[in-house]
Amino acid sequence: MSEQSSTGTSTNTGTSARVAIVTGGSRGIGRETAERLAGDGFAVVVNFAGNQAEADKTVAAIAEAGGQALAFRADVADETEVAALFDAAESTYGGVDVVVHAAGVMTLAPLAETDLDALDRMHRTNIRGTFVVDQQAARRLREGGAIINFSSSVLALALPGYSGYAASKGAVEAMTLILAREMRGRDITVNAVAPGPTATALFLDGKDEETIARMAAQPPLERLGTPNDIAEVVSFLAGPAGRWVNGQVVRANGGIA
Repeated sequence: MSEQSSTGTSTNTGTSARVAIVTGGSRGIGRETAERLAGDGFAVVVNFAGNQAEADKTVAAIAEAGGQALAFRADVADETEVAALFDAAESTYGGVDVVVHAAGVMTLAPLAETDLDALDRMHRTNIRGTFVVDQQAARRLREGGAIINFSSSVLALALPGYSGYAASKGAVEAMTLILAREMRGRDITVNAVAPGPTATALFLDGKDEETIARMAAQPPLERLGTPNDIAEVVSFLAGPAGRWVNGQVVRANGGIA
């Protein structure tokens, strides 16, 4: 059963502001994106899978900056819970204009050594989760809206150990490009952002300093990306300046590939 967080939830309902749902909005790129969109004037629904304390921190930060937000727990791969997530956005703020699907999981291992249960869990979140979230978005977004999925630049890099994760993100890209064409006549854009190495817990966990330094040196800009770098791209795609970008995968990676 999904649960709505009351901590930091705006008391102003029925807002005329544009409304964004950000999945995986409690940490990392998702949190930075939620805060950036709130700064752009969106009322934001911060979706989280299990860590309500972190989601509440995101909501509190948005509220402290004068924005509107609420936290809502939902498993992105569960169609009933995702429908409830959209219901909450509509009942609280009147509708949904932008969906940023940043939730994802990553397990790394050579293909020959990959645990198939781990592969199934990753594909459930990354593939089925994208399908379920995009399905609700396609049904419910208002005209002038935007769907922004998350892929990864590892598809182009073909890094050893990333076969299962890259396969799941290849599916995300396929869904993104097809859905953009299926939304013809709705004035809704559908794009994906594909970050390169970015300084988040998802990327940093399990890597030694030598590996991190080597990957940071690969882009011509010679650094890791930051969550803010990626949030800026999402903000562009979600806003009026990005309306002519549609059916694209934006590789935000500092020129790594």
